[in-house]
Amino acid sequence: MKIRIARDELLTGLQRVQGIVEKRNTMPILSNILLETKQDGIELVATDLEIGIRGHYKADVLEAGSVSVSARKLYEILKEMPDSEVTVATQENNWVQIHAGKSQFKIVGLAASEFPALPTIEREGRVAISGTGLAALIRKTLFAVGDNDARYVLNGLLITLMSNDKKVTMRLVGTDGHRLAVAESELTVEASTDMPKEIKAIIPRKAAQEMRRLVEEEAGEPLIGFTKNLVTFQKSGVFLTSRVMEGTYPNYQQVIPKDNTKKAVVNRAALEGALRRVAVLSRDKTNAVRMTLETGTLSLYASNPDLGEATEDLAIQYRGESLTTGFNARYLLDALAVMDGETVHVEMKSALSPCLLRPEGDPGFTCVVMPMKV
Repeated sequence: MKIRIARDELLTGLQRVQGIVEKRNTMPILSNILLETKQDGIELVATDLEIGIRGHYKADVLEAGSVSVSARKLYEILKEMPDSEVTVATQENNWVQIHAGKSQFKIVGLAASEFPALPTIEREGRVAISGTGLAALIRKTLFAVGDNDARYVLNGLLITLMSNDKKVTMRLVGTDGHRLAVAESELTVEASTDMPKEIKAIIPRKAAQEMRRLVEEEAGEPLIGFTKNLVTFQKSGVFLTSRVMEGTYPNYQQVIPKDNTKKAVVNRAALEGALRRVAVLSRDKTNAVRMTLETGTLSLYASNPDLGEATEDLAIQYRGESLTTGFNARYLLDALAVMDGETVHVEMKSALSPCLLRPEGDPGFTCVVMPMKV
């Protein structure tokens, strides 16, 4: 194999795969990428056996072939090279030579035949969606997804596609058992006529992160599709596949509190700032902050026996009985950070009930945070 390619073109492809290549080295081949020549360029392929990515990049193919090399080392080499054309060529025993200007590198490669094959992407049943809309939905829910939670399905995002009158609404749900985020929006221009009325799938956190990264690179409408055990995603010549997670997602509708009697409206930026300041003196592990609702005022209090205590009062729109409860400040801050409205509605029923957060002007977005003893 021998190709000549613009350094920035190859660097773009390598940046896209860095989040997918396996870093734990359980199988050495998974820390590699596959370079495979095509008629008008080269394909870069990476996988961790759960998620796979394949991208096509323009290059002059001087000699057809394929090879597998370390994704991280190739990326580090190209980052340090000047902006110019790069020549990549294979040699005996799968050694790979990289040449640009007066710089020359030789790195160890592996045979392309050892690289795991990616699943075949089904062309039917995919739907075009708004890239910016999808990125917004992921941003609003991914923070609530579990991270190595013992309950396997909580480490993924629940995606629901609902088709109605040629329109498709997408709903994303994330929860780790302590907080919940639900966001939905109409994302498509037109649905496929053979699309089911509702499609549900749980996708891994990592797959959602990669989808968001791809749609934020540039404007455009990606294609998304689901099979029995696979979600496929395509945008600008890049194909992403991910296994869907098996299991039953919790009934999140039961967690969203109804008939809340304590309802307040507060400036989002002011609440976020006050929480950050007071949480400086909260206990490190729990980030516990005590909240007291009174007519016209929200009081925040945190204490740490080794450091001291902090108090701050906020002016809010609230008329009702006083209420004192406690929350993990980080959970509240994570939710506030992904909200766009100037004000946020804060609703509770009692000191031990979950707190419902809804940003002004975004009816499709809801956050729930469970209380804690302070």
